[in-house]
Amino acid sequence: MTAIIDAVVIGRNEGQRLVACLASLQGQVRRLVYVDSGSTDGSVSAATAAGAQVVALDMAQPFTAARARNAGLAALAGAPPEFVQLIDGDCTLEPGWMTAALRAFDHHPSAVVVCGRRRERFPQASVYNAMADQEWDTPVGQAMACGGDALMRFAAVMAVGGFRDDLIAGEEPDLCLRLRRAGGTIRRIDAAMTLHDAALLRFGQWWRRMVRSGHAFAEGAQLHGAGSERHWVAEHRRALLWGAAGPLAVIAAGVVHPAGWALALAYPAQVVRLARRSGWSWGLLIVVGRFAEAQGALGFHLNRLRGRRRGLIEYK
Repeated sequence: MTAIIDAVVIGRNEGQRLVACLASLQGQVRRLVYVDSGSTDGSVSAATAAGAQVVALDMAQPFTAARARNAGLAALAGAPPEFVQLIDGDCTLEPGWMTAALRAFDHHPSAVVVCGRRRERFPQASVYNAMADQEWDTPVGQAMACGGDALMRFAAVMAVGGFRDDLIAGEEPDLCLRLRRAGGTIRRIDAAMTLHDAALLRFGQWWRRMVRSGHAFAEGAQLHGAGSERHWVAEHRRALLWGAAGPLAVIAAGVVHPAGWALALAYPAQVVRLARRSGWSWGLLIVVGRFAEAQGALGFHLNRLRGRRRGLIEYK
């Protein structure tokens, strides 16, 4: 590979997962920057021992993954690379990914972001891990957005101002939207990219993850929904319809007349519809998840009315 590639890894208390992440990048990149967000498990020492440049965030300021990634990008600005591989500290890079991604950039000159298949390392550990693995299996071809792992053209990312520091979720789709508006394209290729250790083992973790999604839908729609892309407008409306307006309509109808409670049958019907496509666990959890998404969306709007910003929604 003749292209100059650097990497930015972000993490907090990832332990051996971080060690594995940094090891997977050895020999793949010119420079390796690790941005730490207040770890207490020796992550900084481990990153230093792995030869990474460590950037420690000032935790007196509100933390977001977007802010951490921007700090890593800023550390590379003095000797900018052509490409930057962004990766979370609980992931490992798959062998052969860089070659496949660079080939995609050659084939698609307008591409500013290339992402591949992120897989869950332990999908059998829980139904929630399995769902995450299925969720990450996005269509191949031109895409609207990427996730936290992707190879990006450094100059293009910096030209649009990098990530929005204040977003607690949905920062990657927000960046990709601005990159597309600047004339770039996002490509999802059929290649193994990363292995991720989601560690979603309990219902409460999964619920908070869905609350986080609902918050992201609401904030994304508020920021960009008026544009021609209608960014996350449909997802936001869907969360509010099924997770908030629907239950209120059922209760109101049931109070007016006992037959009105039959409206509640729309929910099991939705489970059946989704289960036909992806299985019963998927169908049930997606429908239940709409209530969590509505919680996140309504929380965003309530905080906005109060002039407040919510802190990070963590699920690990």
